[in-house]
Amino acid sequence: MNLRHDPMRWGQPPHHSPEPWPPPHPGAGPGLPGWLEERLFEQRIVMVRGPLTYESASGTAAALLTLDAAGPAPVQLHVASDGGELSAALSVIDVIDAMAAPVQALVTSQAGGAVIGVLAAADKRLAYRHARFKLTEPRAAGVTGTADEVTRAAGQHLRELEEVVLRLVEVTGQSRSRIEDDLAAGRSLSAEEAVEYGLIDEIVGKA
Repeated sequence: MNLRHDPMRWGQPPHHSPEPWPPPHPGAGPGLPGWLEERLFEQRIVMVRGPLTYESASGTAAALLTLDAAGPAPVQLHVASDGGELSAALSVIDVIDAMAAPVQALVTSQAGGAVIGVLAAADKRLAYRHARFKLTEPRAAGVTGTADEVTRAAGQHLRELEEVVLRLVEVTGQSRSRIEDDLAAGRSLSAEEAVEYGLIDEIVGKA
């Protein structure tokens, strides 16, 4: 049974706000004041700021899951990140795919690299009019070990990269060859160009 977006999943709505979003992990970008994080969390807003690492992805996933369990209202994912580790991005994508509450992504300044995959996973994708997008191949985490271990890790990275490419093909309507070429070339897009490309649905505050 597919429970995604099923409003009866939670039964009666809770009578209190969920626990505040835990403070950002080290390396997740500059932290916000605690009172501000709590206020954003009460408004069902989760922020992706700075490079997406395993630690910051874990905090983002925990916040999304907590809000999903709290009720069916949409969760807003505010994105200001130029990239990060592909495996970390996929862990957030998996959580978004499993959520019943819809996720609305808003690019507030920039989105690039692996974070483009997170953006594509959202049910609705918005951006401020001065937001910028960078289509680049998501990087793999550094791997050390034997030649066989490095080879296996490289193969896993290619399979994960293919998942992101196919998701972008589905979301944008662009051909696979164009997506792959644009990722390889590191194509940059303005908010207007991102709408034309199919990467976002609309621009917020468009004049």
